[in-house]
Amino acid sequence: MNPSLIFASALTINLLAAFAVVRYLSGPLRNQLRELCGTTERAEFWTVFSNVAVILTPAIFTMLVEPATGPGLPPLLAVASQLKWGLIGLAGSVLMLGWILSRFIPRTGAEGPSGQNTVGAI
Repeated sequence: MNPSLIFASALTINLLAAFAVVRYLSGPLRNQLRELCGTTERAEFWTVFSNVAVILTPAIFTMLVEPATGPGLPPLLAVASQLKWGLIGLAGSVLMLGWILSRFIPRTGAEGPSGQNTVGAI
């Protein structure tokens, strides 16, 4: 199979996976960022910024790896080799986004909205 076709196939599959993850996370991410940022405009910027990062990272990881080609190597294994690196990039970008957001989410513990401790309250 043509190495260019293998490369394009792996890149397409990784981009589709990244778009699926962005679509899945976009609503909850937007809500969380609206709460953290305070305004809809700020939250929208950081949502879009995060979406771009989650899409570009696996694309970059996929493009860094040349498709493994050779006589007798099934094309599916060549595509899978590139997919592996794209999915590593996707997982890494989502984990990094989660870690960064977790640093800004206030820890409330067992306190209620008024600040009173609700543990053991009836």
